[in-house]
Amino acid sequence: MIGIIDYGMGNLYSVSKALERLNVPYIVESDQDKLRQADGFILPGVGSFKDAMHILTETKLDSFIHEQVAIGKPLLGICLGMQLLFEGSEENGLTSGLQLLPGRVVRFAGMTKEGKRYKVPHMGWNELVFHQPSPLFDHVERGHVYFVHSYYVQADDPTVVLASAQYDVEVPAVVGRGTIFGTQFHPEKSGKLGMRLLQNYARVVERERG
Repeated sequence: MIGIIDYGMGNLYSVSKALERLNVPYIVESDQDKLRQADGFILPGVGSFKDAMHILTETKLDSFIHEQVAIGKPLLGICLGMQLLFEGSEENGLTSGLQLLPGRVVRFAGMTKEGKRYKVPHMGWNELVFHQPSPLFDHVERGHVYFVHSYYVQADDPTVVLASAQYDVEVPAVVGRGTIFGTQFHPEKSGKLGMRLLQNYARVVERERG
């Protein structure tokens, strides 16, 4: 069973509906005792990094996430949830993140090195380029996925970048280390490719449950 962590800033409906379509058992919860029953977790996220980390800290869900990851339970962050996995963000002032992966979150410049302006946020379909093997990519072919974000991750360790997209700069689109994963795009809104990634994550959770 997958626990979708409800801290008031995630697109819970679309993620839960995607898991329903895949026939994956799940709960949507903020209560830590109930979440502990889950075999793995999804951390969704929409909105401000600073606000999200404030809520996670106030509710002690940040400590809960570290506790569960430490005992080997898989974690998948989606959109802002992926960014929260990293060390910190410059959004609305410097804010520390969950510090599970090395790197920081910065804003798109909105202008190329040649002085040409481009739209921020990065919104719409963009092509994935795969860099590292991952169980998330089983039976996944190269394709397009759906992004909506104004900030992106600058990873300090290139090996955590499993796939990227290009939007003036290289944008980490899928990250991971061990059983900690993140997608900058919304897999639940990314057609067959996104659904396959979610299905593969559910299989990771099942496998780790042993």
